[in-house]
Amino acid sequence: MSLLIVGLDNTIVNIAVPAIGHDLDAPLSGLQWTIDAYTLVLASLLLMAGSTADRIGRRRTFQTGLVVFSVGSLLCGLAPSLEWLIVFRVLQAIGGSMLNPVAMSIITNVFTDRRERAQAVGVWAGVVGISMALGPVVGGLLVQTVGWRTIFWINVPIGIAAIVLTALFVPESRAPRPRRVDVPGQIIVLVLLASATYAIIEHDWRAGIVALVALVALLLVEPRRPEPLVDIALFRSPPFAGATMIAVAAFGALAGFLLLNTLYLQEVRHLSPMHAGLLTLPIAAITVVLGPVSGRLVGARGPRLPLLVGGAGIGVSGVLLTVLAPDTPLVWVLAAYVAFGIGFAMVNPPITVTAVSGLPTAQAGVAAAFASTSRQFGSTLGIAVLGAVVNAGLHDRAMADGFTPASHAGWWIVAGCGAAILAIGTITTGRWAKSRQPEAELVDA
Repeated sequence: MSLLIVGLDNTIVNIAVPAIGHDLDAPLSGLQWTIDAYTLVLASLLLMAGSTADRIGRRRTFQTGLVVFSVGSLLCGLAPSLEWLIVFRVLQAIGGSMLNPVAMSIITNVFTDRRERAQAVGVWAGVVGISMALGPVVGGLLVQTVGWRTIFWINVPIGIAAIVLTALFVPESRAPRPRRVDVPGQIIVLVLLASATYAIIEHDWRAGIVALVALVALLLVEPRRPEPLVDIALFRSPPFAGATMIAVAAFGALAGFLLLNTLYLQEVRHLSPMHAGLLTLPIAAITVVLGPVSGRLVGARGPRLPLLVGGAGIGVSGVLLTVLAPDTPLVWVLAAYVAFGIGFAMVNPPITVTAVSGLPTAQAGVAAAFASTSRQFGSTLGIAVLGAVVNAGLHDRAMADGFTPASHAGWWIVAGCGAAILAIGTITTGRWAKSRQPEAELVDA
């Protein structure tokens, strides 16, 4: 249930972006913040939320996250202005950071039998595909019939049910030796991500300098911490570093793709939110079908083939959309969507496996948390960069008139993300990369 509401929130908000913009009189940069305020805070707090749950109790942290997320969702639906919506999205993200990583820790603790644990994780992961499939359709239906505010309110009854069920069925657990909370590291990471995102969206060079200073501080402070939030040494493993970069590229492409796609379908082609949601359904359907296939390929032959197919699919999709026009045949648009669906479905499963298998067993949890953080940071970056590129290309023209030519540079960036996945996947899964892994027992992929 926690993954369902978080997954729904990621896809359902994109469909509502045009309606939110019209209702709250928000510019494109403001609409970017309605998405990035959430992913930015989520990316910043994921690592700390996991260590906090290990220390004070996983059930307690999980229930707190459900309460905060549900209250944030309720308030998002009541937001009187864009500024208040962004504030309440931040509140949602604080709650969301306590859900998915902590849920995985609970599953690991409850299901001690390896086979049962694998089945439980399979069910948990299957909800990703369900939420991706439901998000655009449910979001389109709600926006078109009731209004955009209901896309947030739908989280509330699910959240309440999850709170009650957690109290009834989930046992409390803690780590025998929880990691220390790295307050300086947490502050630096938050400042780094926030200032970098602000610099891109608002074209503010001063925020860029703050981001650069924060990055230098991270590189200087974290190696000296006894239990750092960001262990720089992990990046000496090429598979781990490669998985991190691939996660950023793949989820940056996905987030940017969803933003540009919904604006194109609703603002340029004037499709209803419901029809726009139905057109994106092939992406979710392909993810549901091919995601498990990719997982089996990783287990049987390693991550290289799925990563190469994934990078190629995302790259081809981006290239196809670089010629997008208001009257482009829908068959062409759907072909690009199918290519993107294939690419994303194939590239997502190998990310965590590659990150984890590139490190000693004792660091598997940290590697998985980094993979999740990289996904969220990629989403933040994708919205910021592609939105900023399109905003710059509009030149004060109306969205309906100027969006299509302005979006071409954004689609080339999506194609570049696919090419980057191809290149990084090739380099970090070969013999050279394996020879540079830490000399310790590695996790069996």
